[in-house]
Amino acid sequence: MRKGITTLLFLVVAFTLVNAQITRNATHMVPTGKGWGVEAQNNDQENIFQVVTGNGINYHGGPVLHGQQNVYFIWYGNWTNGRHASDSQTTVNLLNALFSNTGLNGSPYYRINTTYGDNSANVSGNVVHVNSTTDNYSQGTRLSDSRVRTVVSNAITSGRLPKDTNALYFVLTSSDVSESSGFCTQYCGWHTSTTISGADIKYAFIGNPDRCPSACEAQTTSPNNDSGADGMASVMAHEAEETDTDPDLNAWYDSSGEENADKCAWIWGPLSTASNGSKYNQTLAGYHWLIQMNWENSRGGGCDQHLGGTFYTQ
Repeated sequence: MRKGITTLLFLVVAFTLVNAQITRNATHMVPTGKGWGVEAQNNDQENIFQVVTGNGINYHGGPVLHGQQNVYFIWYGNWTNGRHASDSQTTVNLLNALFSNTGLNGSPYYRINTTYGDNSANVSGNVVHVNSTTDNYSQGTRLSDSRVRTVVSNAITSGRLPKDTNALYFVLTSSDVSESSGFCTQYCGWHTSTTISGADIKYAFIGNPDRCPSACEAQTTSPNNDSGADGMASVMAHEAEETDTDPDLNAWYDSSGEENADKCAWIWGPLSTASNGSKYNQTLAGYHWLIQMNWENSRGGGCDQHLGGTFYTQ
């Protein structure tokens, strides 16, 4: 996720593919999971049997996540008394609430993802936080992509978190932790997949945006008076919905390599005003949130705040 720098397959997915066109090797751009596409290697293209295009986003044959998407948090760094107020248990509690049963789970917003499917079934629109663990700077304060993977691998192989192939593992870093591949300059978060202990594991990096508010926060006065948590909320929703619809970076993305949430990054739709003057567009788990819209894969395609809602471009 960047800010400024930043015919039918099967009946189960029929509504997803209405009015679609099927073309062989229709695109040469593939997603990176970081908000932009890259030129596909020849062998990547040879593995694409056909591409389904329509509604502004294309299906490339890979799997989506089915059933409930489980979420695990790895709180990396200092989330008790760090250098910013958001490096705290207040942030932990807020983000736990966002991914609770009464948060994003089954919400009209998150059910936008049900317009995506594969040859087996469509995405359920259910996402729930299952468990968390902490990591006290085991890889230092300057992470690389490979070190993020190590953080996830260590959490699983040590038994602190279960090995779950229908899940997303979030590595959430406190504001004193950097990511050398471009956090704050090229992206605010990313997702990918890897093999850990013989299993296909999906995970994401999310940094505390209080490290770089001008790059990764839409507003510094925020609905829950916690700019770091409120900034992370939108980025986490972005990466969760992309993991649901493109877990292995070979399912749903457009001709430029953008995934569903990329197509609506930093687009909010109509806003309401909280008592502290901040803006919000979702109310979930008893809290107000400012969360980017998501691309609905139906009705021609567009960004909306909830399934079947009005499409907006800003």
